[in-house]
Amino acid sequence: MPEQTTEIQAAVFRRLVAHLDEHKDVQNIDLMNLAGFCRNCLSKWYRAAAEELGLEIDYEQARELVYGMPYEDWKAQHQQEASSEQLETFDKQR
Repeated sequence: MPEQTTEIQAAVFRRLVAHLDEHKDVQNIDLMNLAGFCRNCLSKWYRAAAEELGLEIDYEQARELVYGMPYEDWKAQHQQEASSEQLETFDKQR
């Protein structure tokens, strides 16, 4: 089972990334406010996991894997300005 655990975890990660890709309307601030993580967090975790294995992946490469495109493109196409309520909720959680 241990060898299958990694395969299962990788499949779950791919499904999570695909799910987020299907729901581009869900903004990172919404994810942060509700779950305490966002697409950028996943990118950082991906990079950290790669580094633990001795692999060098920069943050922008990791973000492109999570966002499915360069971050700046995703941001221009899908990111909305956060509302004052969203920002207030985010600030309260810090």
